[in-house]
This record gives sequence, C-alpha cells and structure tokens, in this order.
Amino acid sequence: MSDAREGDDQGSVAPAPDTHLDADAARVRGEAVPSERVPLSKERIVDAAVAFIDREGLPGLSMRRLGTLLGVEAMSLYRYVPGREQLLDAVVERIVDEMEADPDVVERPQHGWQDYLQRLAHGIRRVALSHPRAFPLVASRPAEAPWLRPPLRSLRWVEAFLQGLRDEGFSDRATVESYRAFTSFLLGHLLLEVAVLGADLGPLDVLEEDVDTSLAPYPNVRRLSGQLRENHSALEFEDSLETLLQRLALVRTES
Repeated sequence: MSDAREGDDQGSVAPAPDTHLDADAARVRGEAVPSERVPLSKERIVDAAVAFIDREGLPGLSMRRLGTLLGVEAMSLYRYVPGREQLLDAVVERIVDEMEADPDVVERPQHGWQDYLQRLAHGIRRVALSHPRAFPLVASRPAEAPWLRPPLRSLRWVEAFLQGLRDEGFSDRATVESYRAFTSFLLGHLLLEVAVLGADLGPLDVLEEDVDTSLAPYPNVRRLSGQLRENHSALEFEDSLETLLQRLALVRTES
C-alpha cells in the first residue's frame, strides 16, 4: 500500500500532522495478496494487480511480474485477461465497484439530496484513499461512454446519480450542471490528495522533502513554508463539499 500506511499494524492511514482525524482515511484497510494455492481466475488476477499497484505503483506492473507474483507463467494470464490494457480496465472497474460494499453509500436519496451527495463523495474518497496509487487510473482510462466524467465512470452509477437528483426536484439542466460540478470537484481534489500519498501523476507529483531548493528569492514562500507543508486534506474536502452543495442548491432553485 501507500507510504501513508507504513508503521500501522491495522493498515489504517495515520491522521494528518495537524492531529485532525480524517474519518475516511481511518476506515481504509489493506487487502492481502491472494494465496498461490487458490486456482487462477480473472478475479484473482485483478485482485493481485490492485495489490501490486497499491504496494509498488503502476509503472512497474507488467503481465510477467504479475505472473511471477501469482506463481504462474505470464502466458497463463492471457486465458483470463487479453492484455495489460484490459487488465487496467478491470482494475478501474474493481476500484469503482468497491463503493457498492460501502454501507454509507446509497444508490438513491433517502434523506435528501445533500445527504445523498455527501455519502457518495465520501465513498469515492474512501476508495481513493484505499488505493491512492491506482486511483489515477480512474481519471485516465477510457470510460464506458466518451462523455462520462470520472470518477463517476460507469453508466450505472451515472444513471443513479441523475435519477436521484431528478427525484429530488432538479430540472434536467440543473441535474447536468450538478453532475459536472460534482465530478469536477471530486476529481480535482482527490487527484491532488492521492499525489501526496505517492500516486504517479506526472507534473502533479510533489517534491521530496530533502530536495535542495533555495527559497532565498521567494521570501513569502520561505516564511510560510511550514504552513504550506501542513496537510489539511480532510478539512479542505469538507469545506469544498459544503460550498459545492450550497452552489447546487442555488442551481436547483434557479432552474
């Protein structure tokens, strides 16, 4: 798993340095690599791929290394998964489907649309925190339809989202605007958050603490560097989500 879990016997993510308890991160638990005694199957292969990415990151994943991990020849994997690209698609599907097992995520509003969106947002965030190194695949892999926006990538989840808001009195236009705003908020926030946890995001990668960078020409950066290093991801997520819900309430009323 990510570096954020090292040293925790229970596999949970440690609270941020500011001592604020991140409830989503605290619920994350690691998954063991399937036993080599279990017969080979697509489910076992995908489980092993997710576990590999969690531990070592996406760049090192190959069919050969995955076969070695499972104790079989790489060619044996192709009976169940046609290739690496299809394997990555299956990894994304597995990650997104984990929301189904989350008892706090509901498929339709039960206590109002605000409660529904809060539950859904936190469910997606828990998935991202559980698989920070694999979560960027949710943003980069082709979706079921070209107009679907991550992290709500599956037609079933998008249909539930749209129907849920329609049932709560949103017009068609307000529903679509809410879908776009909700997905943009989640993707932007969560990609930045998983980058801190070791995800490979290219230009979004954070600098290591020991990088020798002179701050002398940048007095404000130097003066505020301590505060800039603080991790307030949980609080920022809550504040941004609350602001988003207030905006969507206006969208719903105006339309």
